[in-house]
Amino acid sequence: MGNNYWIGKKVFITGINGFIGGNLCKKLVEKGANVFGLIRNHNKVTFLFNEGLSDSVVLINGELIDKDLICRIISEEQINVVYHLAAQVEVGVGMANPYLTFETNIRGTYTLLEAIRQYPTKIEATIIASSDKAYGSYPVKKMPYKEDYPLIPKFPYDTSKACADMIAQVFTNDFYNLPIIITRFSNIYGPGQLNFSALIPDSIRSALGHSKFIPRSNGSNIRDFIFVEDVIDLYIRIAEALSNDADRLSGEIFNAGTNNPISVRDLLEMVYTLVGNGNDLRELIISMQNKEPKGEIQCQYMNYDKVNKYFDWSPITNLNEGLTKTLKWYESYFTKYQKRRIHFFC
Repeated sequence: MGNNYWIGKKVFITGINGFIGGNLCKKLVEKGANVFGLIRNHNKVTFLFNEGLSDSVVLINGELIDKDLICRIISEEQINVVYHLAAQVEVGVGMANPYLTFETNIRGTYTLLEAIRQYPTKIEATIIASSDKAYGSYPVKKMPYKEDYPLIPKFPYDTSKACADMIAQVFTNDFYNLPIIITRFSNIYGPGQLNFSALIPDSIRSALGHSKFIPRSNGSNIRDFIFVEDVIDLYIRIAEALSNDADRLSGEIFNAGTNNPISVRDLLEMVYTLVGNGNDLRELIISMQNKEPKGEIQCQYMNYDKVNKYFDWSPITNLNEGLTKTLKWYESYFTKYQKRRIHFFC
């Protein structure tokens, strides 16, 4: 599809004030789209505000579970493309507060989809951002995850994403026939990720000396990390293709990762080495010994065979390159907010 597809398109992003939503918003604005975003509060210490994007989009205050509000947005703004990125994403919060996680991730999803069902006239594509954790725990010999694997989640966050995925597929059947694709990506990282409970921003902040890294495991967990710019490119391609060929693509599930898994310990060594902080790294490795993970799947990673087949996509940023770009962004960010340290310590 030509580069003019996005000019004038009305795009609704839930979770626009988050890490991925902000990066997606930036790319869509560059492409000429009219972007609308749902936000719960005006937290301005985010990628969206840090990059000066807030003045280029329409921000709407409200809750995702407010059905009347979501219906008004879809119908009155005549939305063409929806990216559903809003979620309660923290595994620890899910364990501590499953109700909040289920309300946000399950009820929030079916509220949005019901609004689209009621006002589908202008909708060309809906992308539901799920997670690799929806699959649950499989043995290492079954890795990487395949799209046709049964979902066997165990923990609250994982279960909430699996439930939302199954609900989304209901709306793609012959009765409702809505243009929906579900994406399950590995761990996304890169500039703008200000959720410091996530591994990479937490470790970079600590390696730079702005906090102390508190390990949650012995570092043996295996994960796959994919750079945000590669993810945004894929999100763009998926929406374009779905709008052009919904009969073939609606209801499909697409995994994406790098198929190059790494242990948490090895990732931490990469981060601290890039920063040049060997002293803290040695202390950290010692503190991780005999620390068993709780509420975490041991091994998760993905390949990109299906998305490559359908969309001619593959990740182009290796981990070392991505971490170098990400570190540079954080160094600039911390310098900018040095007088407002409370924001990046929380």
